[in-house]
Amino acid sequence: MRWKWLIPAIYIFFLLLPIYWLVNMSLKTNDEILSMFTLWPQDLTFANYKVIFTDASWYSGYINSMIYVSVNVLISVCFALPAAYAFSRYSFVGDKHLFFWLLTNRMAPPAVFALPFFQLYSSIGLFDTHIAVALAHCLFNLPLAVWILEGFMSGIPKEIDETAFVDGYSWPRFFVKIFIPNIASGIGVTAFFCFMFSWVELLLARTLTAVHAKPISAIMTRTVSASGLDWGVLAAAGVLTILPGALVIYFVRNHIAKGFALGRV
Repeated sequence: MRWKWLIPAIYIFFLLLPIYWLVNMSLKTNDEILSMFTLWPQDLTFANYKVIFTDASWYSGYINSMIYVSVNVLISVCFALPAAYAFSRYSFVGDKHLFFWLLTNRMAPPAVFALPFFQLYSSIGLFDTHIAVALAHCLFNLPLAVWILEGFMSGIPKEIDETAFVDGYSWPRFFVKIFIPNIASGIGVTAFFCFMFSWVELLLARTLTAVHAKPISAIMTRTVSASGLDWGVLAAAGVLTILPGALVIYFVRNHIAKGFALGRV
């Protein structure tokens, strides 16, 4: 019976090894990183983190990323809720085809839309703004949000809607007071996936920004210089990039668990 834990333990070990090694590198100097192989820092230093917290161009990258990711999650969830409700409650001509078309947007690679977005935003003055990246990510996250929420909403009996309307509830009041609390887990799961997909997306975020809204993914390329890569600072930036996702997972962990059990995930 003891051997049944061996394979999961090995699997978890290999999952955590890159994260440990990233933290390990972030606490070393560049000389130590390049000169020797050590399982832990021989000369512990927090100078790499100090660079990120004291250099405005570094921490502004994190702020920019958090702004456009938060805006994207808000827009995606708010617009996906009524759309998913319509797909789950009503039948209309072409509903299944339209639903499939939404998913095809999610299947397309971001590189396909990078040039059109760049041309469009440059012409209307949205280039290098947070809303530009947030709206571009909606092209992929909104269909995903509709798809996930529709699965949750289809599991809610239609009798709840009918009973609420008989009791005199208007649709907005019913939707906010009764329906949304019943799909709170679905909203948590949807927000989680929208956050993660927007946070890790690189191509559009770099293409549609230049200076003022440059994300952390673009800032990390600044570690390249004539002397090579600044491995310590790059590793520290990587550690801090992982933290927002870990915090999101922590706060919505219960919703995620229910979502995998009940929803279309």
